[in-house]
Amino acid sequence: MRDELYSPLGQTLAPAARPQRRSLGRWLGAACATALVAGGSAFTALNQPAFAPPAPPSPVKVAEQVAERRPEPAERQPNVLRMEQGGGFTISDAEGERPLVDDANPMTGSIRVLEPGSLRQPAAFSHMPEQALLEATDFGPLPVRGTDGRRPLDVYAGAWSGTGGTRIAIVVGGLGVSQSGSMRAVEELPAGVTLAFAAEGNSLDRWMQAGRRNGHEILLQAPMEPFGYPDVSAGPHTLKVADAAAGRLDDLHWSMGRITNYVGVMNYMGARLNADPAALQPFLGELSKRGLLYLDDGTSLRSEARDVAMANGTSFASADLVIDTEREPASIEKQLDVLERIARAKGTAIGTASAFDASIDGIKRWAAAAAERGIEIVPVSALAFDPEARG
Repeated sequence: MRDELYSPLGQTLAPAARPQRRSLGRWLGAACATALVAGGSAFTALNQPAFAPPAPPSPVKVAEQVAERRPEPAERQPNVLRMEQGGGFTISDAEGERPLVDDANPMTGSIRVLEPGSLRQPAAFSHMPEQALLEATDFGPLPVRGTDGRRPLDVYAGAWSGTGGTRIAIVVGGLGVSQSGSMRAVEELPAGVTLAFAAEGNSLDRWMQAGRRNGHEILLQAPMEPFGYPDVSAGPHTLKVADAAAGRLDDLHWSMGRITNYVGVMNYMGARLNADPAALQPFLGELSKRGLLYLDDGTSLRSEARDVAMANGTSFASADLVIDTEREPASIEKQLDVLERIARAKGTAIGTASAFDASIDGIKRWAAAAAERGIEIVPVSALAFDPEARG
């Protein structure tokens, strides 16, 4: 009766199997299934290939892949100097990369570069000394060639167009002696005018930084022995002929340690030393060794500086005339006119002056008009004979 009540409508309920047989069948089924699974897994495992890490690619294949991924080398920048591990330098320029051999100045082991302007200090940092171009001494930081071959002459050189045409360099000296004159020269003169700082002056570092920020190239005026010494003296640290000839350059080093960021040295007085080749050779050799130029102010007709500089491999320039031997405006204007005629005759000219009010006023007026006549005022380094430059 119970089975009929739970039987689906219209279907006949099959007789129930005995519990003992149903449990035994389930056990046998499960055992068979387990045996089949285990046997299949064992068969699969036994027939799998042995596991091993993949063999490394051959070195040749790796090299080929790296070569395919390696970018093309960047184009060599011109005038880049590199110091080699074993000593010596190489240069990259339009001719390719090659060892840099010095055949111009074997005395100093100098490095010659093409277009030194490419090594010029960026304008934004031009008032800051390059630490790699300084030597710590008892006299203060002295300029020195960098281990990469750069010279202070290259790095601190003033900018100019680099084109041809009539070019004039004007050097205004005595900065640091008069504070008002120094301020006017730094702030009012065109950037192309070179400023020369007196070693005995005051606040030199402050004026140097202001001058460099305004685009001026810098020289150091070193006191040197004049005729009539000691009755006529350039100051307590005058470089004397006897000391220079003997290689005793302490007074020169004192002057050189008073300021930084200059491209060379200009004489203050010094007619007697400039006339003595035995004294000039150690003096100019020291400047060349340190990567500086020498500017002869051109006041002495007995100067031997040009010939000794040429023989010594020193970068050199000589002034054609002094602009303000007389401080009258009419005389200064006349001298500037003479300087311009010299430049038009030979292409370039160099004039010197001092930071007097009349000189600054006259140079300002002349420079504005000269630019309209196609004359470029350039830093003195642009007109110097440089035996280390080639091109």
